[in-house]
Amino acid sequence: MTRSALLVLADGRFPAGGHAHSGGAEAAVKAGRLRDAADLEAFCRGRLHTTGLTAAGLAAAAALGADPYALDEAADARTPSPALRVAARRLGRQMMRAARAAWPSPGLDRLAAAFPRGAHQPVVLGAAARAAGLGPEDAAHCVAYETVGGPATAAVRLLGLDPFQATAVLARLAPAMDEVAGRAAERAAVAVREGLDALPAASAPLLDLTAEQHASWPVRLFAS
Repeated sequence: MTRSALLVLADGRFPAGGHAHSGGAEAAVKAGRLRDAADLEAFCRGRLHTTGLTAAGLAAAAALGADPYALDEAADARTPSPALRVAARRLGRQMMRAARAAWPSPGLDRLAAAFPRGAHQPVVLGAAARAAGLGPEDAAHCVAYETVGGPATAAVRLLGLDPFQATAVLARLAPAMDEVAGRAAERAAVAVREGLDALPAASAPLLDLTAEQHASWPVRLFAS
């Protein structure tokens, strides 16, 4: 296992398309629920323990080699918002392009051929982690970080938030990211043995609702 690969996969410069997505932050800003660093921390913490945990579990299971078809179906079932399903597959396509360039492997080639429209991004991320020689908790950590890193970066652009404050929010969330990644990896190990129903299925209904509203906006800064 190479920890350097983990740094590459989690790096914001990895060209996986996440910079174009706010993780629901843009809609929250417009609704007045996200106004400052304190709101950002609460928003990210809630996202981390719901959709973040669910996505981290999917990625960890993919890193363990679980059936990608079944995992993609599980991801669909855990993503009730059509707009978010579209975004997840778009991000999956972009992640696949970057991963195949970085870590060419037969496994990624098969996954790309099986899902020409893109598999869900956490499934692709887990497969990329596996191709890079990383383990399930590494994949879960990547998801946990991007779950909060995306909204934090978006908040800087949307609110003119001080980047130092946004980084401080991420630092305060580090213990929660570790906890979520550990829980996700544990559940993924159970799911591989006992079935994918054991994967986390936490949800954030408000994020689903606002994602549908956001997708209808004629003008927006972020894709989701």
